[in-house]
Amino acid sequence: MKKVVLALSSLLLGMSMLAVPAEAHSDFKRVAYFIQWGIYGRNFHVKDMEASGAARKLTHINYAFGFVNANAECYSADAWADWQRPVPAEQSVDGVADEPGQALNGNMNQLRKLKAKHPNLKVLISLGGWTGSAHFSDAVLTPESRTKLAKSCIDLWLRGNLPGLPEGAGAGVFDGIDLDWEWPGYPGNAGNVIRPEDKQNFTAFVTELRSQLDAYKRGQLLTAFLPAAERVIDAGFEVRKLFKLFDYATVQGYDLHGPWDKITGHHANLFNDRRDPNDIRESLHSTIGYYLQRGAPIRKLVAGVPAYGKGWTGVPPGPRGDGVYQPATGAAPGKWEAGSEDYKDLLTKPGKRYRDLRTGAVWLYDGTQFWSYDDPTTVTEKALYIRARGLGGSMMWSVDQDDANASLTSALYRVLR
Repeated sequence: MKKVVLALSSLLLGMSMLAVPAEAHSDFKRVAYFIQWGIYGRNFHVKDMEASGAARKLTHINYAFGFVNANAECYSADAWADWQRPVPAEQSVDGVADEPGQALNGNMNQLRKLKAKHPNLKVLISLGGWTGSAHFSDAVLTPESRTKLAKSCIDLWLRGNLPGLPEGAGAGVFDGIDLDWEWPGYPGNAGNVIRPEDKQNFTAFVTELRSQLDAYKRGQLLTAFLPAAERVIDAGFEVRKLFKLFDYATVQGYDLHGPWDKITGHHANLFNDRRDPNDIRESLHSTIGYYLQRGAPIRKLVAGVPAYGKGWTGVPPGPRGDGVYQPATGAAPGKWEAGSEDYKDLLTKPGKRYRDLRTGAVWLYDGTQFWSYDDPTTVTEKALYIRARGLGGSMMWSVDQDDANASLTSALYRVLR
């Protein structure tokens, strides 16, 4: 690890001399998730990706989420947001309001407009997520259900046969499918159906979906979001077989620690910290290594980075005075969720910022609250790691959590374009 850190430090020092033409292209993926529900309380719209400059710096947008039911059918979690809501001019990518009576409205029409402005941009529908994975196990249980589910997902999201609209009204918005089953064979959200055979059934479903995608239209993308924890990987994913079917997969590089832990820690560190007192030590680097050991091709591994932080409260300073690896009384208050805060909101929080380039971590401590997060420096370090290792690129959850200048998105772009 020491050699890698030294190499990354040299690359950081040389960044000012890195000259890349503005229109240069590379094979690195720069993926970001756009959350369907962000149009409500967060007031974040597809247009905001254009306004911040994020859209031109991304290669792929994953639209989160479509859901799967126990009858092996894909369905919209919020049809109003997806295709029904008339978007006013001030929220529209091209400044033109949706007209009364037009077939396709909502986020999907805005994504279509965004793609028209950026012809190389790909958009994928993401299926599942933390709250939408309850019935994946049911839906992929038998050969018949797997065939039915693949057909349903392609018909709804790729062929664009949306309920209540003319046939094909939503065609051309999505360029593929991203699978976010959290998790096969391992407990995720409360109420999720779990079976021992999920691991094999997931591979069988991916095989069927790949076949149907190729039959529908060549070039349609098939990707997945994969976990960081080794125990979760081993419980649900036949890595070598799956990567023969995926175009690439994004790997969780965050939530490595959080307020579910009794002591503070880094939630998105690049390298393991030898001072970490936890029995299980995780990092982006160790996770990537585990996937490589299990047979994943390095160019198909896309490293996940967070645009949010995890926070604890009731944290004493400890011997170093920085709150690291100290006991906490619970989750710190957050704007949208206890223990979680967007990067853009962390910028205004009081306290002292600390940094450890050796582990690729930054945190904020105010004497009682401890927040672990990523900033442009840690993101740059990760991007340099991605380039140095020859990984497939970066993925961010989620673009609405970046600031108005797309600072995190831009930091990744500067290295991975």
